Amino acid sequence: MAKLNDELYLLQKIANKLIESYESDNKKFYPKIILPHRMHDFIELHLLQELMFPRQWIGSIDKDRTYKGLLELFSILSKVTDRKKAFNIINKLIDLRILLKTDVVAAYAGDPAASDYTEIIRTYPCIKAVMMQRFAKILYELKIPTYPRELTELAHKITGIDIHPGAKIGEHFFIDHGTGVVIGETCEIGNWVRIYQDVTLGVLHFEKDDDNPNIIKKGYKRHPTIGDNVVIGAGAKILGPLKIGNHVNIGANSWIQEDVSDYTTVFITEHPKLLKKSKK
Repeated sequence: MAKLNDELYLLQKIANKLIESYESDNKKFYPKIILPHRMHDFIELHLLQELMFPRQWIGSIDKDRTYKGLLELFSILSKVTDRKKAFNIINKLIDLRILLKTDVVAAYAGDPAASDYTEIIRTYPCIKAVMMQRFAKILYELKIPTYPRELTELAHKITGIDIHPGAKIGEHFFIDHGTGVVIGETCEIGNWVRIYQDVTLGVLHFEKDDDNPNIIKKGYKRHPTIGDNVVIGAGAKILGPLKIGNHVNIGANSWIQEDVSDYTTVFITEHPKLLKKSKK
């Protein structure tokens, strides 16, 4: 009983810290109208949305609801790992929220169609996908098996954005539109990176296991490293453990399989020609 009381006390402390985080938001994180509260079949996403952005998903800051949400999330986590790791994960939610706020800022900065932060938080698929990947990354780093991948696959199903929980993603990350984006396990992405639909940060070829050539080798660097302040156009394929430098623009439909240096723009110079045939 004493241990349970200690755990409840710690959860209440974390809930209070989240409340402090909510109250420190600047006014751009305040909705202009009160939107309806929506339930989701994906319970972890539902809980994280409320815990990360309560004004947008509940309509207000509610201390009791924050605490209950943490308790429910802790209960789920304590079933897939031990209680110590579950608390470790819960304790990282403040830092997670700070990162996610930078993603909202990046979306607003990078999309001329974005009207305000609330629209981004409520409607943009990238916020759901990146929120779940950043959360799953915490579990992945604690070496919790299967569950992190399950979370990102559920987000993939909802958003069309496939990000492995092992990928390292910096702050101010924005995926515009998002459908068809694939980001592999060993991919590393810097700060202020913007990606458009149908982009693949993938593998050029697979190495075979030394002991069994029928098995693909695991646990080595296979995916690109992307620098800071990079824009990757729709349909681009960046493949292999190459490096994209800082302040790089990758044009739409580019195929990249070698390093790109800082302050470089890469694009296709010869596009397919359109042939017009008369119906007469």
